[in-house]
Amino acid sequence: MSVRTATDNLVRSLGYAVETYASAEEFLHSPRLNDTSCVIADVRMPAMSGLDLQSHLIASGRRFPFIFVTAFSVESDRVRALKAGAICFLSKPCDGDVLIKCLDTALAQHSAAPGA
Repeated sequence: MSVRTATDNLVRSLGYAVETYASAEEFLHSPRLNDTSCVIADVRMPAMSGLDLQSHLIASGRRFPFIFVTAFSVESDRVRALKAGAICFLSKPCDGDVLIKCLDTALAQHSAAPGA
């Protein structure tokens, strides 16, 4: 919760609209799902992991830029996330400036994508 709040505050301070969710399932059932420009997700979440969320979205034809943040950096998770197109895979606590650079890259990629 504290990381979610800190990330929300940081991204809002940059002037972006932000929606936060307690779980992947909550995000998937959100009416704002199709308005998403970037997903910042923890790797380890209740029920569905961030990696499974990424896979689920890709399988359903939705390709959002992903930034992963984790307290449990496992090389196989990092490789899986990046192979599936994640922009960044950061370890907690992550530096705000690094997260901002990742977000800038993700949003530039999203706006350049066809149909964005």
